Amino acid sequence: MDVSVASWLVIAAALVAANLPFFNDKVFALVAIKWPRKPLYVRLAEMAVLYFVVGGIGFALEAQIGNRFPQTWEFYAIAACIFLVLGFPGFIVRYLRKRHG
Repeated sequence: MDVSVASWLVIAAALVAANLPFFNDKVFALVAIKWPRKPLYVRLAEMAVLYFVVGGIGFALEAQIGNRFPQTWEFYAIAACIFLVLGFPGFIVRYLRKRHG
């Protein structure tokens, strides 16, 4: 797999994973819950788990392409901030968009 394709694949997976908790009321889009609406803390916990899932996908693709480069805490902090920014459209749709009807 080409490095460019792998990079775009990780970015697309991060975009989908960051917005997944906001676009459905099931936990990880699989498990139905008994609450009328999923609370924000559950959505944020889902985002944290999905951040690590996307990170694992990225590590796997990097190892498949060649040597995996060691990263420091700055890389993970910036990646977490980018993941939160990628999830912002889902947050806007879920919590800030005015409901008409």
